[in-house]
Amino acid sequence: MPRVIHHQPDPAPAGGDAAPAPGEAVRDTFGRPLRDLRISVTDRCNFRCTYCMPRELFGADHAFLPQGALLTFEEITRVARIALQGGVRKIRLTGGEPLLRKQIETLVGMLAGLRTPEGAPPELTLTTNGTLLARKARALADAGLTRVTVSLDALDDALFERMSDSGVPVATILDGIEAAAAAGLAPVKVNMVVRRGMNDGQILPMARHFRGTGHTLRFIEYMDVGNTNGWRMDEVVTGAEIVRIIGAEFPLRPLQARYRGEVANRWAYADGAGEIGLITSVSQPFCGDCTRLRLSPEGRLFTCLFAEQGHDLRALLRAGADDAALAARLAGVWRARDDRYSERRGEAHRDHKIEMSYIGG
Repeated sequence: MPRVIHHQPDPAPAGGDAAPAPGEAVRDTFGRPLRDLRISVTDRCNFRCTYCMPRELFGADHAFLPQGALLTFEEITRVARIALQGGVRKIRLTGGEPLLRKQIETLVGMLAGLRTPEGAPPELTLTTNGTLLARKARALADAGLTRVTVSLDALDDALFERMSDSGVPVATILDGIEAAAAAGLAPVKVNMVVRRGMNDGQILPMARHFRGTGHTLRFIEYMDVGNTNGWRMDEVVTGAEIVRIIGAEFPLRPLQARYRGEVANRWAYADGAGEIGLITSVSQPFCGDCTRLRLSPEGRLFTCLFAEQGHDLRALLRAGADDAALAARLAGVWRARDDRYSERRGEAHRDHKIEMSYIGG
């Protein structure tokens, strides 16, 4: 069984614990502002992807978080409201598989009702494996979801079912993507994790399928998230390789980033048939512009996808702390942040990183 790290002792943040003024962007030790809050609403998933939740480690006897340990929708909304006061402008719901959380559209509606100090709603997005999207897309859009990202690693049914270890056909995911677009959750972003020797032969078929559809296909370098996926550097297909493979058939041109902290390098098809994205955490780390804070299902704050431990917020929430105390805690965690794991990957080995299935991507 993988080590359960979210019960480790909680270190106190070293940064100042003063609450920020409303609208003030809290900055970490490298001057990076807090802009994005990623909220994992469950550690459960109906897939057992080999690079995320391999079944031999996440089998029938795996102990998921009990319902009472999860933050309630009201607690999540309260944290999000305070985070918006500290500079957050984008909220992403993740998992596990977030659509497994019962009445998730209710949470979406609660978050969509929040406002920044300037009076604007947050950008509200969700990442899903797509299995339940066809039946939930309309309700999510009606509740106020802005956009959706769908994970899909292959178009070949046999390969997809082997990678996801799910028995779910690709058509189910494609139907979910189209339902999301029809509901107005567009453009849909489609994420493909590329692993050499496994699904790298699907790069061109995926590009051919999604170009011209209005959806944005994003290729993600296979990353050493967590400790259970057997990551090896020689299985990484770099973003540069992917651009060469696609560009040989469909000429590409680079696009400028739209905002600081944008994760994907953007490339447009020269013939105007849309664009692709490359998320290159391994070959071209983007730590210097990382503006993301993560909230785990049971209320721990993580300042990096590759972190080993988090900072407990649930204890404060359930002990009756006021908003000022919560804001100070959140700001203190961020101000003390010095993470840049991907830039230091060769020298910054970590033995007990959090699992992606627990904290989201």
